[in-house]
Amino acid sequence: MTEKKATREAYGEALKELAVINKDVVVLDADLSKSTKTAEFKSVCPERFINVGIAEQNLIGVAAGLSLTGKIPFASSFAMFASGRAFEIIRNTVAYPKLNVKIAATHAGLTVGEDGASHQALEDISLMRSIPNMVVINPADAVEAKKAILKIAEYNGPVYIRLGRAKVPVIYDEDYNFEIGKGVELCGGNDASIIATGIMVEKALKARDMLESQGIKARVINIHTIKPIDEEIIIKAAKETKAIVTAEEHNIIGGLGSAVAEVISENCPVPLKRIGVKDTFGESGKPDELLIKYNLTENDIINAVKAIKLK
Repeated sequence: MTEKKATREAYGEALKELAVINKDVVVLDADLSKSTKTAEFKSVCPERFINVGIAEQNLIGVAAGLSLTGKIPFASSFAMFASGRAFEIIRNTVAYPKLNVKIAATHAGLTVGEDGASHQALEDISLMRSIPNMVVINPADAVEAKKAILKIAEYNGPVYIRLGRAKVPVIYDEDYNFEIGKGVELCGGNDASIIATGIMVEKALKARDMLESQGIKARVINIHTIKPIDEEIIIKAAKETKAIVTAEEHNIIGGLGSAVAEVISENCPVPLKRIGVKDTFGESGKPDELLIKYNLTENDIINAVKAIKLK
């Protein structure tokens, strides 16, 4: 059986390591530390942990102030609140002066599940990538999430990292090397390219295997950094495969699909289909059932690849 692990769990593990190896790291939470897994940091380093209460705007403001003293603050809440409620503070207090604040947002996307539409952040990538100076990262699995957390602690500047609630299959080995802004070609192929992010990377790999059994060889690319996006790997895929399908657990407006469309339309226009939530809110339900209802499965990717090849 494939190992499954939530990216938020990997976040907690990475914070425990950072507590020991980097004395400048401080962690802030908006009264959700057990859910966001920042409680892991608190368990080993309570003196550098701050619970600001249910006050997400203040969470970001305090983090900004700490960064000005030389600290490396990780500010955590659910993605809906971190990106939505605190947007203006992030824009003006963190990104505008380019402060060294890391916003680790958990419980993103449809797979929040039963919490429903009010808590299912499907717009956060769009919001964060529209802000100048902001780096936006969406890990595919727990291994990549942990590697990314450790890497962004070394990066000087604002970062938004998107993490999930549900356990998802682990696709990377522990020797995987994460690089900010560098996409990863996981499988070769010249019939079409599947460019995926977050939990949809594993589904893209499944789709690729099923397509190969039908005589279609699809390239699979993991774009873990939405901003700055790896234009080189996308343009190369457009030139060599002539068709692209994007896949994301996010609104198709403003997310990965939009970012890829921007790159290819200006550099190498090719047919494009976007798999994602079609400009609607989610609803309460079990994560796997929601992914089926909102057409975020390997079968949806397969159908999109076949449709685009017929053009």
